Amino acid sequence: MKFLSLLTVLLFAKVLLFAQDINVLPKDETGKYTYYEVVSTNLAEDSLKIRAIDFIAKNKKEIKLKSSEAPVQLKGTGKIVINKSLAMLSRPTGEITFTFNFEVNAQKYRFWLTDFEFIPYQKDRYGNFVPSTTVGVALETEAKKSNADQWEDYRLQASKYAANFAKRFKDHLVSKLVATKPSPEKKVISKTW
Repeated sequence: MKFLSLLTVLLFAKVLLFAQDINVLPKDETGKYTYYEVVSTNLAEDSLKIRAIDFIAKNKKEIKLKSSEAPVQLKGTGKIVINKSLAMLSRPTGEITFTFNFEVNAQKYRFWLTDFEFIPYQKDRYGNFVPSTTVGVALETEAKKSNADQWEDYRLQASKYAANFAKRFKDHLVSKLVATKPSPEKKVISKTW
């Protein structure tokens, strides 16, 4: 009995600490949740763009490059799969899509994640979880009373992901890129053994 009460207190303390660490994303002037950051650097503009493209190429499962309009601008889309776990079972409940923007200016760059939308999942006839619709619901919309807690959890997960994404992205841009040399082509000689 003492063990259960101690375990309950520890779990409650962990949940309380976890909830205090994460803040919901701030809203921009249009009322959309946006993660926005400007970073000063001493790297050249073309080097920053090459490193940003390299980061997107290495993380192509979570973000896809849409366009490279100007010489120093990138746009892309991404998604986060939201999982619901009960005990030891986990299943996806939906995905949150977002827009990624990156711009470089003299001695600084900025990037932002915006247009967060939730798309619920459902099981198809084969038992796979697939999007139930192609139209997402913006995270800024107010939830009904029945799913307000779950909607707030989606917002917190998007906030946590944005902060983690920003840290990984900034770390990648300042890291040194290692130029990979293509391996020499191996020739198969079947006449000798």
